[in-house]
Amino acid sequence: MTAAIDRAQALGRSTKRDATRRGERRWLLTAVGVVIAAIFLAPYVVMLIGALKPRLEILAVPPDYLPQNWRFDNFVTMWQTVETPLPFNLVSSLVISIFGTALTLVVALPAAYYTARQRFRLRLPFLLLVLVTQMLQPTVLAAGLFREFTQVGLADTWLSMILVNAAFNLSFAIWIMHTFFSSVPRELEEAAWLDGCGRLGSLRRVMLPLVWPGIVTTIIFIFIACWNEFAASLVLLSTDTNQPLTVALTKFFGQYDTSWQYVFSMSLVAIVPVVLLFALIERHLVSGLTAGGVKA
Repeated sequence: MTAAIDRAQALGRSTKRDATRRGERRWLLTAVGVVIAAIFLAPYVVMLIGALKPRLEILAVPPDYLPQNWRFDNFVTMWQTVETPLPFNLVSSLVISIFGTALTLVVALPAAYYTARQRFRLRLPFLLLVLVTQMLQPTVLAAGLFREFTQVGLADTWLSMILVNAAFNLSFAIWIMHTFFSSVPRELEEAAWLDGCGRLGSLRRVMLPLVWPGIVTTIIFIFIACWNEFAASLVLLSTDTNQPLTVALTKFFGQYDTSWQYVFSMSLVAIVPVVLLFALIERHLVSGLTAGGVKA
């Protein structure tokens, strides 16, 4: 009886020690996470504080960490600058990024599905050729692209930038989606064929739900790449109202003067669409992991 009591007491002490260790580990991981988050958020905090300062306070030496005169109107007056039509630039960025991402997915999904499911002779050379195109950046080819689009009458148009963004992000999308399609067991697709689904039906009802996390990942990365594209936009789009925000932001930098309060304000506004996109579709990353594997 005494031995049983001793074992029970020892087990209780061991359980308490394990619980204490788990609690300490949890607090340690939380502290590390907070520190890492603070490091990544610090630049945005600096931009927010700078966006709420008058220009003279930003240039003051030594600088004040907090504004003496809070200028919340900086977020309003930046849209009203005559030389920089920011509302048109925002619309331009949205149109180019959304349609560039959509066009990339329309082309990449069937290409990735075919290369993942078919074993044709030139499959590996094709994938390597797709990968090689990733080495060619718009900065290197900007002059040639400008001449080409000028000859076909597409220079200084949104369509030219949509095509450029789709072309230079296509290889990344194909490789990402190829990996996800290859990870889906072929038996699931064959079961759908036995149930009467054709190739397109099995792709829509079985394959796409299963690779949905890959589609979401591709959408996020391609949209960010299209949204942040600068070099090709600077060369191909000469009209102020057609230029995206990345090019319009440079208009605040003058030869002798820089409107830093507007630079900070516009930089913060420019990251809002990307944050909203990630917040809207991030929950689908987990929900898509098990979707499509059960017959409805």
